[in-house]
Amino acid sequence: MTDIREYDPARDFEAVKRIWSEVGWFRGEKREEEGLQALLAVARSWVGELAGSVESHVATLTGTILYLDRDLPFSGIAGVTTSRIARHRGLTARLVAHAIARAAEDGAAVCGLGMFDQGYYERFGFGTGSYEHSFTFDPAALRVPAPPRVPLRLGPDDWERIHENRLARLRRHGGCNITPPGFTRGEMVWGKNGFGLGYADESGALTHHLWMSTESPESGPYAVQWMAYRSGEELRELLALIKTLSDQIPAVRMVEPPGVQLQDFIDRPFRLRQLTRGGRFEARANATAYWQVRILDLDACIGAVRIPKKIEFNLELSDPIIDYLPPDAPWRGIGGKYVVHLGPESTVHPGQAPGLPVLQASVGAFTRGWFGVLPASGLAVSDEFAGPEELIKGLDRVLRLPVPHPDWDF
Repeated sequence: MTDIREYDPARDFEAVKRIWSEVGWFRGEKREEEGLQALLAVARSWVGELAGSVESHVATLTGTILYLDRDLPFSGIAGVTTSRIARHRGLTARLVAHAIARAAEDGAAVCGLGMFDQGYYERFGFGTGSYEHSFTFDPAALRVPAPPRVPLRLGPDDWERIHENRLARLRRHGGCNITPPGFTRGEMVWGKNGFGLGYADESGALTHHLWMSTESPESGPYAVQWMAYRSGEELRELLALIKTLSDQIPAVRMVEPPGVQLQDFIDRPFRLRQLTRGGRFEARANATAYWQVRILDLDACIGAVRIPKKIEFNLELSDPIIDYLPPDAPWRGIGGKYVVHLGPESTVHPGQAPGLPVLQASVGAFTRGWFGVLPASGLAVSDEFAGPEELIKGLDRVLRLPVPHPDWDF
């Protein structure tokens, strides 16, 4: 027998901690317990019971996600865990679907998550996001003016103003904000040997900062967990701060900031790779698509589209999440037939219009096209996305979006 219910901290914390330990996310350190408690305090969580014992857990967080110049209500799935005795029993699948449905009922227009691998969450309608570029480099190779101004030293006690600075940072298309402040606190204590450096205005509010962690404070490598800045000038100053660490630290890892090519800031990057190849501090660049998103509210998401040219079509949308929801669930996905008008003002309504071309798509594939992850012609090759050639070409012509980057892991 299985059962799904909302997480009760007094009743369920020890069970959730055990599950996190079994999947390798919790190793018993004090900072990890503090981080887990901080997450659970601000998340909406659900647990699944097997034979009366909690054996699965899903946590969701509220926030916003930027579509072009409009914020949409967002739900981030911050953790999906299953104990060793509950695998392949369908419990976690029902629990994930339940959490997504409740987020939709609570008003979220988009849901996102970081995946453990591609191929699991597609069953709930998720589509894979853009590649994120991560770099490991010698900070001495950064081509930025140094030294910068003397920074502030930031620690765990500064979590509230750090969170406010993150919310106020420069965001581009796809930029995500996780709104509960306690989530930032949890991220800060979770990372090993974490520390921050940054700058504040006359009132004491942070203007820009970075947060780093490392397994080895003496030699690194150091990892940039995040940066928050409001302008290109502030970004360059944060990079200059990283460069000042080069006397002691031979390698820094970080994800490329949205809207720039980090390689532009690295002196002779190919030579650096050759010289460090195979070593502990190897300079390298990787591209990984590790996050996924799906539309929950089709009206809100289509309404956010503002593009110069117009196109209209019939949409036949399939949503596989319905297979994991109970028959009496108030929200049952967004599958169905629609008429879509995209342009300076975009709308969608149920039905089919005679004479319009028909696009057949899964919600995951349609989300990827709507978000700008891939053009329609690319999705037609690799995903569940099919229509007449002229419609696919037309979507390529009119739906020209910036590459989305959440810039905040969830």
